[in-house]
Amino acid sequence: MTFRIRRAVPDDAPALAELARDAFVAAFGHLYRPEDLAAFLAEHRTPQVYRREMLDPGTRIAVAEADGALAGYALIRWPSKLASKSDAARPLELHQLYCAASATGRGIGAALMEWALEFAKEIGCEAVQLSVFSENYGAQRFYARYGFSKIADIEFWVGEQCDHEFLFERRL
Repeated sequence: MTFRIRRAVPDDAPALAELARDAFVAAFGHLYRPEDLAAFLAEHRTPQVYRREMLDPGTRIAVAEADGALAGYALIRWPSKLASKSDAARPLELHQLYCAASATGRGIGAALMEWALEFAKEIGCEAVQLSVFSENYGAQRFYARYGFSKIADIEFWVGEQCDHEFLFERRL
């Protein structure tokens, strides 16, 4: 699969929201009551949410495009909203990193991770932080390959359900 990484633009918002919803549901949908999942998706995975993120000067979204369609994306924020959990100066948060189910294992996640790490270095961040579901062992192995390790236990809410998550960090 040939793909390219580029910065998201407002016209990407509908396809980005669809990819975000599909990837989240594929990975985690089975964990939640339908009403909790629906509330989460309606609040966090809409075209309006992604357009608003693109306008925020402390946020960047990169998309992986393959055959004219979005195959993955990464959303980063700085400073990290999780910064208080670490003594790192100016940490960047890798808030979302998802690939379409059909694109998993094809190097897209790795390319998006490299993009996020490089951007963090360019703007002088000392660390990159991310949260990962405590039972998402595949993602934890992926992040460990890039030098991330657990620094704290945190919570992630989906509707009325609280998930146990790990805060991972990599110093740059």
